[in-house]
Amino acid sequence: MTDTQAGEKTSRGGAMIDTREIMNILPHRYPFLLIDRILELDPGKSARGLKNVTINEPFFTGHFPGHPIMPGVLIIEAMAQVGGVLAFKSADVSNKVVYFMGIDKARFRKPVVPGDTIEFALNVTKCRGTIWAFKGEAFVAGALVAEAELLATIMEK
Repeated sequence: MTDTQAGEKTSRGGAMIDTREIMNILPHRYPFLLIDRILELDPGKSARGLKNVTINEPFFTGHFPGHPIMPGVLIIEAMAQVGGVLAFKSADVSNKVVYFMGIDKARFRKPVVPGDTIEFALNVTKCRGTIWAFKGEAFVAGALVAEAELLATIMEK
């Protein structure tokens, strides 16, 4: 690994981006910043991101008491946040923000519980102007837990 910009290290040809750098890109903050790290990023093509799921997540209080399961909509939101970082870093823009525009073909395969680490894999399927389309998958210990097709756009803040 070699040092690049603040908070990044190259790894297998991509960029590892830590939480501080993610917060420079995305407007999300606790409790809605749902990704911990970008493991790899190939601008305009793909990204892999990571979320460590702990029992301290605020949503576990009500989803579900005595049987905590991460809500599927939050798995998709975390997936979209990885896509947002990918779009932002690919477009090489500043003073703009990435907005989630749409979701299609969302499927949930297995529950995500405290102690799991979710790895997100996103691939760009189309980019036209400021509109980005992604195919996203979420894995826990190599098993597919969720998948979806996502749309995002880059706009002025």
